[in-house]
Amino acid sequence: MDLNEAFDPEGAVAVVGAGGKKSTLYALSAALDRAVVTATVRIPPFEGHVGRLVVTDDPAGAVEAAGPDDWPLGVVPGRDGDRERYLGYETATVEKLTDATDAPILIKADGARRRWFKAPADDEPQIPETADVVVPVASVRAVGEPLTDKRVHRPERVAELTGLDIGEEIRPDDIVTVLTHDDGGLKGVPDGARVVPLLNMVDDESLETTAREVATDVLEHPRIDRVVLGRMDLRNVVDVLTG
Repeated sequence: MDLNEAFDPEGAVAVVGAGGKKSTLYALSAALDRAVVTATVRIPPFEGHVGRLVVTDDPAGAVEAAGPDDWPLGVVPGRDGDRERYLGYETATVEKLTDATDAPILIKADGARRRWFKAPADDEPQIPETADVVVPVASVRAVGEPLTDKRVHRPERVAELTGLDIGEEIRPDDIVTVLTHDDGGLKGVPDGARVVPLLNMVDDESLETTAREVATDVLEHPRIDRVVLGRMDLRNVVDVLTG
């Protein structure tokens, strides 16, 4: 199954969590004929992953003016001072953007500082109310790792949701708990939006076995009817499990 079939990315697609958000955005944008890549939070430079990057306060205007060679089109509001990253738009701006184009809009909607697993802070995620699809991401490689900030962004938040102590080993059930928790992977998901969790970094047979175990339990949640197993660094869908 290809990426389009796996995620069915239509309308506004918000990607959250940890362990492959950016690679998922870039993989999806490459698989689509036309796509807009943007963010509601800070994002590292991504010029090499889009046909054209426009720094603008008027993303809808930039999309309207895009030429055939500009896709996928990246839009951001500006640089984050002198740091090597861009700022994200307010969610209201992205909501207006979704009304201005029929191209899929791929949105980085929270941060994870390159960790493999996370639970959101109080002010996260920044998901537009117009989101049609939300993709909570977790790396299956987090299973077996200790709950510390080496691999986990905000480990204290994960501890609150799972009952783990800091330093304890992360279990498959802990990935399930966070992905399906109202204060975890489902936090801020608009009513009516489809939820398509991604278990990423399924790099070998052992990790695939673990990912299938996690996915089977995730599918018991009533909001979720499919889970994607993937290697987004290779733009590869390993499998899609459905409920």
